Amino acid sequence: MRAGLVIALGLLAWPALAHEAKHAQPEERLPTIGAAPDFALTSQDGAEVTLEALRGKVVALTFIYTWCPDVCPMLTDKMARVQDELGSDFGSRIAFVSITVDPERDTPAVLKEYAEAFDANLAGWSFLTGEPATVLDVARSYGVAVVKAPESQVDHTLLTTLIDRQGTMRVQYLGYRFDEEEFRHDLLDLVNEP
Repeated sequence: MRAGLVIALGLLAWPALAHEAKHAQPEERLPTIGAAPDFALTSQDGAEVTLEALRGKVVALTFIYTWCPDVCPMLTDKMARVQDELGSDFGSRIAFVSITVDPERDTPAVLKEYAEAFDANLAGWSFLTGEPATVLDVARSYGVAVVKAPESQVDHTLLTTLIDRQGTMRVQYLGYRFDEEEFRHDLLDLVNEP
């Protein structure tokens, strides 16, 4: 996201393995980045959600904000299309988590309205918020830099992290232009890993 993205990329906490548009061969496993940091945040329904509670499911974790004028809605729309293609695995074996980078404005009620606008299946997709300092710490722990920009916009690293059933970060997609089918295939690969 413009200059903020350049700054954000320099602040990544670990050597992120941004996924290229080349899919692993069936016998190859997706790379391992490291343990996914846990969090405890508040959902669109006011319930506490932790990464620990999602253990046993493959998780696609991303950071957005609801009044973002450009890339966040495009990413959310892409994820909504993938959600629809996952069938019965979505919710039961795969969970999506979208964490706001603007918790001051994105209350649970605002997040719920946003989720509904994208036809998000809330049985498998949580939209999370929390105390600003806590949200910022979670974002940083996943390599996401957040900078309040002029005109009240929020520049942030647009990074989607896939977390396996054991709670290990496996791959990260930078931006929103990654291949939708590859994303779906990677999720299913992680579901089916031994």
